[in-house]
Amino acid sequence: MEIKYLGHSSFLIKSKEGKLVTDPFNPSIGLRFPKVEADIVTVSHNHIDHNAATLVGANPIVIDMPGEFEKNGFRITGFPSFHDKKKGAERGENILYKMESDGISLLHIGDIGYVPQDDLVDQIGKVDILFVPVGGTFTVDAAEAIEIVKKIEPSIVIPMHFRSKKGKMKNSEDLAPVGEFLKKMGAESTAALPKLVVKKDELGGEMKVVMLEE
Repeated sequence: MEIKYLGHSSFLIKSKEGKLVTDPFNPSIGLRFPKVEADIVTVSHNHIDHNAATLVGANPIVIDMPGEFEKNGFRITGFPSFHDKKKGAERGENILYKMESDGISLLHIGDIGYVPQDDLVDQIGKVDILFVPVGGTFTVDAAEAIEIVKKIEPSIVIPMHFRSKKGKMKNSEDLAPVGEFLKKMGAESTAALPKLVVKKDELGGEMKVVMLEE
C-alpha cells in the first residue's frame, strides 16, 4: 500500500486493486489541489476544505455518509460523529471512515471535534494507520489528538489538518503548526517522507509517527 499526502486532510491511498482519496479540498481555501484520479472519494463533512470530490478524476464513487461500502478491494465503514463538542450544534456532523485493503486497516477521522467515547472506539476495532487532525480551533488540538492516539493504539500515526507551510490558506493563523503535536509525541526529529509505502507484515511493534510532505 502507498499513501501520499495531498494537503490539509486529503490523502491518496493506493492499494493493489484501487485508489482512494480522502477529503479533497477546494483551492479557494488558498492551497493548490493536485491533479489526481481515484476509484473512491470519502468526504467526512460538507465544508469546502473537505468536500471537493468533483476535482478528483476518473469518475470515482463518492462516499459522504455513514454505512458500509465495498469497491476495488476497499472495504469502507463510515461512523457518525460531530465536528464540535456540542453534538454538532456549532459545526455540524462529521464522519470517521475505516478503510480496509491489502490486509491493512486505516482510520481517517475527518474534523472530529472531541475525543470519542470508548463505545465508538470499540465499534471501530483494530486500526493499523490513523490519520488524525492536530491543528485545533476547528477540530481537536495536539493534546486531544494524543488522547485519541492512545485510545485507538494504531501502529502508525499520520498527522493532518495543521497550519500549512504552502500557500496562504484562509484562517491558517487559527491552526497550530504540526510541530506542537510532534513535540508532545516525542517525535520532533521526524523527517517528512514524499510517500509512505507499507506492507501488512511491516506493521506492529512500537507505534511511530509518520510525517508526509505537503
